[in-house]
Amino acid sequence: MAGRETLAGFLDRDDAVVRVAIDTARGSTPRDAGTTMFVAAKGTWGTIGGGQLEYMAIDEARALLRSGRGTGAMDVPLGPEIGQCCGGRVRIALDRMDDVGRSAALAGEAVERGDRPQVLIFGAGHVGREMAHCFERLPVRAVLIDSRGDEMMSCHASVEKRLSPLPETEIRAAPPGSAFVVLTHDHALDFLLTFEALARHDAAYVGMIGSATKRAKFARFSKDLSPRADLRKLTCPIGSTGSADKRPEVIAAFVAAEIMEVLTTVIEKEIQSVS
Repeated sequence: MAGRETLAGFLDRDDAVVRVAIDTARGSTPRDAGTTMFVAAKGTWGTIGGGQLEYMAIDEARALLRSGRGTGAMDVPLGPEIGQCCGGRVRIALDRMDDVGRSAALAGEAVERGDRPQVLIFGAGHVGREMAHCFERLPVRAVLIDSRGDEMMSCHASVEKRLSPLPETEIRAAPPGSAFVVLTHDHALDFLLTFEALARHDAAYVGMIGSATKRAKFARFSKDLSPRADLRKLTCPIGSTGSADKRPEVIAAFVAAEIMEVLTTVIEKEIQSVS
């Protein structure tokens, strides 16, 4: 990804790497059990929550590298004695990585990326391109979709890009729980794509750029197509925080936050239902 080294690149660059994993987490902690990062002599990849805890873990991992040992462990209370006030406690496992460990880490990352929710961005204009840049660093699979090759070429974000003359087919093929944000160059196309996304009934988020007036026009459009059309899941205007700032990068940041709030809430509910 642009601006962020991949795990594969990090592991290729360093022969000696320690995997640092939160083994158990009790009480209030920066990250949950299962969170990992990777530490080399002159670099790190990932995070276990930052702060003093992470600094201590990095120091311990590099000490392990210098010693030649294969494993280590830390049991850390997150209190005033280390300069953190979470109040919880974590146990951290440290493992010097061999070929098997590296393969397992890469396989795990591939699975995690494949399981990420999709965010389909329809429209590669100014806001769409800025939105792609926002999502390239977030734990989602972002897809930028447009029929205009020149606009798509102007986007340098490391996200999936699809040139499509029939973007509505991308909505139909998307997995359940996807997020759809519609901001094309054509209001009629916006209406068509938004109607398609709402008709799925399983979208995590459906957003359309525009004003309250545009929403009212879309309501009339959708009722003409289907008297039972349900607009309760439609977010329009998108990124409505009360700010009047209309710069594309600012709008994109607001919308990304809006979508991530919905997606992470859905994931949290799924985790709770399993546990």
